[in-house]
Amino acid sequence: IPVFVLAGLLVHCVFLVSIFDIYFSSPLVHGMTPQQTPLPPPAKRLVLFVADGLRADSLYELNSNDTSQAPFLRGILENNGSWGISHTRVPTESRPGHVALIAGFYEDVSAVAKGWKENPVEFDSVFNESKYTWSWGSPDILPMFAKGATGDHVYTFCYTAESEDFGAQDAAKLDMWVFDHVKSFFNSSRSNQTLFSALNEEKVVLFLHLLGIDTNGHAHRPNSREYKENIKKVDEGVKEIASMIDNFYGNDGKTAFILTSDHGMTDWGSHGAGHPSETLTPLIVWGAGVNYPQKVTSQFFEDDFLKEWKLENLKRLDVNQADIAPLMASLIGVPFPLNSVGTLPLEYLNNSAHFKAESMFTNAVQILEQFKVKMSQKKETTLSFLFTPFKPLSDSEQINFLKKTRLYIQQQKYDEAVSLCKTLINLALEGLSYYHTYDRLFLGLSIAMGFVGWTTYVILVIIKTHTNLSKTVQTNNKESTVLFYGFAFVGMIIAFFLLIQMCPWTYYVYCLLPVPVWYAVVREIPIIQDLAANLLSLQIGQSIGFLLVCTLGIEILVFSFFYRSTLTVGLLVFAGWPVITQLWVQAKTTALIWTLLCVLLAIFPLMPVVGREPNIPLVIAAGLLTLLISCFSLASLSKSENKYRNNEDLKVHFYQMLSIALSTFVVSTTHDSLKNKQGLPVLNQIISWMTLVSSSVLPLLSPTFLFQRLFSILLSLMSTYLLLSTGYEALFPLVLSGLMFVWINMEQEALQHYGLSLKPKLAVFNFAYATDITQFRQLHLDDVRRSFFFVFFIVTAFFGTGNIASVNSFDPASVYCFLTVFSPFMMGGLLVLKVVIPFVLVSCAFEAVQVTTQLSSKSLFLIVLVISDIMALHFFFLVKDYGSWLDIGTSISHYVLVMSLTIFMMLMNGLAQLLTTKRIELPRRTKHHST
Repeated sequence: IPVFVLAGLLVHCVFLVSIFDIYFSSPLVHGMTPQQTPLPPPAKRLVLFVADGLRADSLYELNSNDTSQAPFLRGILENNGSWGISHTRVPTESRPGHVALIAGFYEDVSAVAKGWKENPVEFDSVFNESKYTWSWGSPDILPMFAKGATGDHVYTFCYTAESEDFGAQDAAKLDMWVFDHVKSFFNSSRSNQTLFSALNEEKVVLFLHLLGIDTNGHAHRPNSREYKENIKKVDEGVKEIASMIDNFYGNDGKTAFILTSDHGMTDWGSHGAGHPSETLTPLIVWGAGVNYPQKVTSQFFEDDFLKEWKLENLKRLDVNQADIAPLMASLIGVPFPLNSVGTLPLEYLNNSAHFKAESMFTNAVQILEQFKVKMSQKKETTLSFLFTPFKPLSDSEQINFLKKTRLYIQQQKYDEAVSLCKTLINLALEGLSYYHTYDRLFLGLSIAMGFVGWTTYVILVIIKTHTNLSKTVQTNNKESTVLFYGFAFVGMIIAFFLLIQMCPWTYYVYCLLPVPVWYAVVREIPIIQDLAANLLSLQIGQSIGFLLVCTLGIEILVFSFFYRSTLTVGLLVFAGWPVITQLWVQAKTTALIWTLLCVLLAIFPLMPVVGREPNIPLVIAAGLLTLLISCFSLASLSKSENKYRNNEDLKVHFYQMLSIALSTFVVSTTHDSLKNKQGLPVLNQIISWMTLVSSSVLPLLSPTFLFQRLFSILLSLMSTYLLLSTGYEALFPLVLSGLMFVWINMEQEALQHYGLSLKPKLAVFNFAYATDITQFRQLHLDDVRRSFFFVFFIVTAFFGTGNIASVNSFDPASVYCFLTVFSPFMMGGLLVLKVVIPFVLVSCAFEAVQVTTQLSSKSLFLIVLVISDIMALHFFFLVKDYGSWLDIGTSISHYVLVMSLTIFMMLMNGLAQLLTTKRIELPRRTKHHST
């Protein structure tokens, strides 16, 4: 069977990777010619302030006494410049936000997966097109624009990465650093002739990246005093820099200023998803070439912000985030960035109608260039008779559009020219996405074929090897050779077709995968005939009922990914399981406890997602409760006939209890210390990391008796989980593992109920001696329910305390016991650990269930595989790459989750076996006489 496991892993890895190729390949194309407006620009230089993590409402709203948090900027939008809301796309992270602002395109998901720091794809930006760019700010953002630039005209000044500390006294000092460095830079230029003349050139960009607001928002939430104070400091800084730059250039009126943000932030201090508080960012533009405030009597928007902010009579000009790149390019007269998909927001420009029309025309041609390159790329790699072009923009249509627009501009019909350009831009963007998704249907169908074939094959393997439904029949050799050659021929035809079209190698994998999979299925035809005969002999009602129950179960699992409350429904049905199957007759107390714990666990999916409001007292309560339970278990164990063989086991137990107590103490002191702005105490940090390391080793020291070992695993994992908890989720592993203990007992009762085997004594059951092959039995229909329970509990472990799809909008507070300096991979790792802990508990319980019900782990695992593959097929077709970006992110993570669930369960299975069966013997000093 190792071959089978390897094949399974391979197939699943292909399915998993395919989604990124099919739905999320990079949309960037290269080889366009730069387009520039022929008329002279209004500004010589542009100053771009990006206040990282600043929400639109935080900047625009008034305080209780009708004064603004940012008086200087409020004065600008009332008297000097234009303002609006810039709508960002998801993922609302710093990197995609800055790429949209400065390069004018929305980064696709695949780029985000490649990390924050580097340039996974080469792209052009306003900085690259400028004569010189000087930038100050964070080491996470600036280098990626300098790296992508040709030549060395983009200069960066960054502080160290260690400065980004969520637990520090005040993050506003990051912004002060930027303002101070800009001032000293301009002062030094008076005595440095080359720098002075460079600063006086045209097409100069100054970029100030202000990270303080974002850091304070993460650490203290956007409604905190710190966040608001930081906005005030930024406002003062912007005022000083603006007046200093005007003085430096002798008030020549040739400087344009833009203030905006890369993304907002939720009320609980996270970003990454698509909540309006994350996607609405402020935009204020003033200076050379920018419109003055326009008074209006009424304006209609779907939201009620204007009234709240008392800005009803000033025209609000909303833009998409990528529109800011063409706006900057137009103000200083540089070519539009080559990959930009933004539309120039004309209402911001204070310029002649001729200039506006020419700029719009340049914008349209620049986007059309991308469309042409994309189209020619597709045309080259498709057979001519199979190629279906994008009708609305055929070659003749393009020429027609461009001729008409030039004519309108010559005749000075500027409004008509602008509206034609807008139509052309929209068509070109549609065409870009049409060619980008050209192969999708074809690849999707290939993968779906592979999926169905694989699932069918796994079902056949279960029936053939683990049940006595089929009598094994030998196939004759002649048929199988014909089959083999037939499938080989089909494979060759597919490969030939792909070869002519010069497809990338991944296409070969996706299209050829179904061939061997279906070959394996068709070879097992005798089993299928056998099975059909068997099914027909059953009553129709029974088999249909069974299928209906199966389908319903899987649909409930699929639904629970979208609505957590579905899990509650499922758990309540579970609570009634002993009653439905008459199990409660033979085990009244066990059944009662099972029902109670199911109902208790059903409360968790109804709670709000974790991390919104920290509730440390609950974590402490969970710690004390765990201690209480472990005292009881210690007492009951020492009473039972299974006496501790030696004091070593007692020592381990005491040490684990101590570690729980320490964790509880560390959590409460750390959060107090951070509240008083004293940073993370070093002692606490050391204890936290030591607990983390010891928790993986301690269970291996405890005895391998069933309940002792499982309890030991719970205590160890619980001490780590407490350190990573900030609220009610600390109680979750306790309730879950309680239910798991009862589940093991219930499965014993079920075994007896169905008369499958004798009941082994659980109290003296030992993991170490449980793998005797001869005891394994064949599968029974009840085992399908057993596997379903396992998958259901795994999903509950996942979504019980919140949606893992919002790992990007995680709350850094949960890792404060370990570290407070921003480090995405370390923090991500700890969060994944937090998600994995409930998983490990469920897996260990399942391991115990397998062993005590005398099933080979393989057969149950195969059923689990079938269940999760059917779920994955659902999600494959539910993947979206349009609509709100939150939906896209969620749909991907669902698919990736279910796919990696199968790969992950293999690992979990191994880990559970290791945790339950291995034992590290400590060297004994004195001989104990074991009784």
